[in-house]
Amino acid sequence: MNHDRSRELYDRALSVLAGGVNSSVRATRPYPFVIERGDGAHVIDADGNRYLDYVMGYGPLLYGHDAPEQVQSAIQRHASQGPMYGGPTEIEVDHAEFVARHVPSVEMLRFVNSGTEATVSAVRLARAYTGRDTIVVMQGGYHGAQESTLVEAGDDPSHTRPSSPGIPESFAEHTIAVPFNNEAAIREVFEERGDEIAAVLTEPILANYGIVMPVDGYHETLRGLCDDHGSLLIFDEVITGFRVGGLQCAQGKFGVTPDLTTFGKIIGGGFPVGAIGGPAEIVEHFTPSGDVFQSGTFSGHPVTMAAGNEYLRYAAEHDVYDHVNDLGDRLRSGIRDICEDQAPEYTVVGTDSMFKTVFTREAPGAFENHCGGGCRQRESCERFETCPKTGADTAAAATERWERVFWQEMKEQGIWLTANQFESQFVSDAHTEADIEETLEAYKEAL
Repeated sequence: MNHDRSRELYDRALSVLAGGVNSSVRATRPYPFVIERGDGAHVIDADGNRYLDYVMGYGPLLYGHDAPEQVQSAIQRHASQGPMYGGPTEIEVDHAEFVARHVPSVEMLRFVNSGTEATVSAVRLARAYTGRDTIVVMQGGYHGAQESTLVEAGDDPSHTRPSSPGIPESFAEHTIAVPFNNEAAIREVFEERGDEIAAVLTEPILANYGIVMPVDGYHETLRGLCDDHGSLLIFDEVITGFRVGGLQCAQGKFGVTPDLTTFGKIIGGGFPVGAIGGPAEIVEHFTPSGDVFQSGTFSGHPVTMAAGNEYLRYAAEHDVYDHVNDLGDRLRSGIRDICEDQAPEYTVVGTDSMFKTVFTREAPGAFENHCGGGCRQRESCERFETCPKTGADTAAAATERWERVFWQEMKEQGIWLTANQFESQFVSDAHTEADIEETLEAYKEAL
């Protein structure tokens, strides 16, 4: 492929954008290809190269790059009426009613502008509601670029430190990081400091760290500990929301109802968005009905609300989830078969319309009873002891092999995957069975 134009544009970007990009995950080696436009399940770069797209905007593009006609009409109608007003609109009420009607934990919402803003506000709300300061997060979990959760465990597991320069140690002092899926660790934390814990903040599935599924009963344990100690359970469904579990989200799929839920991605229909949802008793503590400050000029932006509302309504009225989940299962099962033959140490992960291959380093003793459509953390599986269960397990994979070799090979075959070992990949309603077969052939070649 010719990438001359992308290289030229990246060279210009390095002079005016930090690192040449506006999000660090876009800085691929040796330089990113610059996207000109989308077309269904594909993107076309500045040099005219066409790629089958599984990045899908890192999740929000449930329908690919050509939204259904009713979504496009709603966007155009609201955009033509004025970009924004600084006052309430009917469409934000409509959208909130739809989300509240379908998601088990939600009675009331506050719309914001990003997933980061949603988790920042949820943490503030939880601390104010409980009168406590300490937040528990999962090692390898991601909750946006906020000071309270950009932390990592130090040499002493009881001590948490900032994971980025620029964050005072005092922020990390109020956050405890525990390994995902480790029931003993979370029980120990609550035994020692349960009366200090405002909330446990977790993704239902670690979706920014190789797609790590919960072991059986883990979320029920979190729910029980929070109930016993008067803490809130917060599910960060920015990625899993309306991707996993359909309209009920991952909490519906797993049958565990959190106290608060954060949203993003699909609920904005491809436009910037975030939201915090939960029981009215808790969410009404936001100003102006309560004392917990939260505000934003662009919150509930009418074009975003219109796009998100029609996005979800279309999914409710058509068999979108059946289609994308079936394609996701076909893709994961196909990759699993290829790995069994060519790279038995690799682990295929994901659920519904999400997928990834983790370049784990240990092969199972046998493939009998192995999970066919993505790791399910089943104890009866031959791989159970070696499949990733924590963020550290994924970090210990052959991450350089993904970035330096595999991703590059797939790109040259016209398949665009997320550029590192950790970020989730997504199937859209625009993908076809032929696309899946093309992708599997590329996997055979690249692996």
